[in-house]
Amino acid sequence: MDYYWDQSAVELPPRGRGFHLITATVLEAIPTVREIRVGLLHLFLQHTSASLTINENADPDVTVDLESSFAAIAPEDFPYKHTCEGPDDMPAHVKSSLLGSSLSLPVNGGKILLGSWQGIYLCEHRNAGGPRTLILTLQGQRK
Repeated sequence: MDYYWDQSAVELPPRGRGFHLITATVLEAIPTVREIRVGLLHLFLQHTSASLTINENADPDVTVDLESSFAAIAPEDFPYKHTCEGPDDMPAHVKSSLLGSSLSLPVNGGKILLGSWQGIYLCEHRNAGGPRTLILTLQGQRK
């Protein structure tokens, strides 16, 4: 059997607060996924005030409602102790901890196996986040 590993880093441009669909960016960054018969694609975000999630990619109201929900869960006006980086920083850490910094996606037949309405999202929790680095690790058996 021919086992395959590939790893690459992609720098995502700065974005404002919100849930940003990055599925196409991920697939462009690691085109070797098309060579995999069966495997896993692992995504790891190297930041503590942004996160990754999989969610609906059809109705834009979903991302608006997600942002509103997370703002209610971790509001900026909560009496946080860690405030040296601005009022949006500590709530961003809370949100990032809730969602997480990594995803593992199954690969089969050269495709990631997302559901029909699923997309990969960068969740930017700062008002004006900087560039974000995403590490992509692909492992599997070649076709």
